[in-house]
Amino acid sequence: MGSGGNAIDRTNSNFKSVKRAPSSKPPFTLGDIKKAIPQHCFNRSLLRSSSYLFVDLFFSFLFYYVATTYIVHLSAPLSYVAWPVYWILQGTVQMGLWVIGHECGHQAFSEYPWLNDTFGYFLHTGMLAPYFSWKYSHRRHHSNTGSLDHDESFVPKKKSSLNTFSRLLNTPPGRLLRLVILCTVGWLLYVCFNVSGRKYEKFANHFDPKSPIYNDRERFQILVTDIGLIATSYGLYKLGLAQGFTWLVLVYFAPLVIVYGFLVVITWLHHTHRSLPHYDSTEWNWLRGALSTIDRDYGILNTLLHHITDTHVAHHLLFTIPHYHAMEATKAIKPILGEYYQFDDTPIIKAMWREATECFFVEADEGEDNSKGVYWFNNKM
Repeated sequence: MGSGGNAIDRTNSNFKSVKRAPSSKPPFTLGDIKKAIPQHCFNRSLLRSSSYLFVDLFFSFLFYYVATTYIVHLSAPLSYVAWPVYWILQGTVQMGLWVIGHECGHQAFSEYPWLNDTFGYFLHTGMLAPYFSWKYSHRRHHSNTGSLDHDESFVPKKKSSLNTFSRLLNTPPGRLLRLVILCTVGWLLYVCFNVSGRKYEKFANHFDPKSPIYNDRERFQILVTDIGLIATSYGLYKLGLAQGFTWLVLVYFAPLVIVYGFLVVITWLHHTHRSLPHYDSTEWNWLRGALSTIDRDYGILNTLLHHITDTHVAHHLLFTIPHYHAMEATKAIKPILGEYYQFDDTPIIKAMWREATECFFVEADEGEDNSKGVYWFNNKM
């Protein structure tokens, strides 16, 4: 098994040296990690969680009020400035709401599972996200992180599986195209067509109760998810008839593009970095996979997005810890994790282009017989 260290791509002189995370069996257990975290970090306060929910809802409705009361009456060129500002502000706040819904799916919102699912269902459905469908596929992502065979999202391709078209995507125009798709329709491609997800023997998506992603006990809740999405879509259709579909796009759908741009980019960057290993079935285990993620610094957005950005390592290890304890938990586990803890403070736009450039596929290191099942990112085809 590889042990990490300074990784230099011997086939690409444009690459800089990157210190790899260790890929060997960790000298600590999940129990050791849990013991290092103060016990109060595991407390899920309904009152405290609800306070974050209500603050986000307040600002979301405030921005909606400003947009529908004032911005809609602005003429050009002021409207050309005001609408994008509204989309960014509203999209950021609603991404915070989406994160709270995500915590509901992990049962980190409160100690009451039925209440967590109720809040999560309405929050995600209101943003046209399939709550139970994504909850279950995301749970499998947490159960199989870093596995090339069984992970559910952003599964990198092996070099051996690339084709001629891949060479076009591995060029500056191709990278730009990939990033544009990622930031705009990447979420839709994933939930509708399982793009970048685990490969199944038959077509898989997040809306079919018989999708291979789900087992028989989950299929009814997938149907409940679909019913909620149909009802929401019908309500939006009626709203569009009443207010105009241009109004609906400006007020509702444009901020939603920001939300899902955030979601896809954040998830992708958490699992895409040249320091991170991936494993095939011969080397993977849960703890090694859970450690194959990286915290990022999004500046003030760390706070606005409830620290989903800079505490993701702790989240993968102990996902029922609520976001308001995640920073303390992260600080507590760093001494235990040592070099297994990965953090990158590269500005996000720069990191997006770098990862799109350097992390095009994965391959095992040649000549290292003891790490054939450990794969690292590369881009030299």
